Amino acid sequence: MSANVVVYSTSWCPFCVRAMGLLRQKNIAFTNIDVDEHPEKRIEMREKAGRNSVPQIWINDYHVGGCDELFALEAKGELDKLLTEEK
Repeated sequence: MSANVVVYSTSWCPFCVRAMGLLRQKNIAFTNIDVDEHPEKRIEMREKAGRNSVPQIWINDYHVGGCDELFALEAKGELDKLLTEEK
């Protein structure tokens, strides 16, 4: 099994594209929630993350943050461990 990964994004956001590209490169399945198509999900994201910017990424119950934080975890060698933990 692998982690449950959720990405709140918009289709036009370059940081969203970059973050999801890294997950795809690692062959990680994730749920993408487009907050432009589902405005109520932006409210949900804001309440959960305390942030309004996209992407907002969760791995299991851990709030990674945005694209920069995801790539920082990758650079430190910590992302793979998070991605292989089961929820």
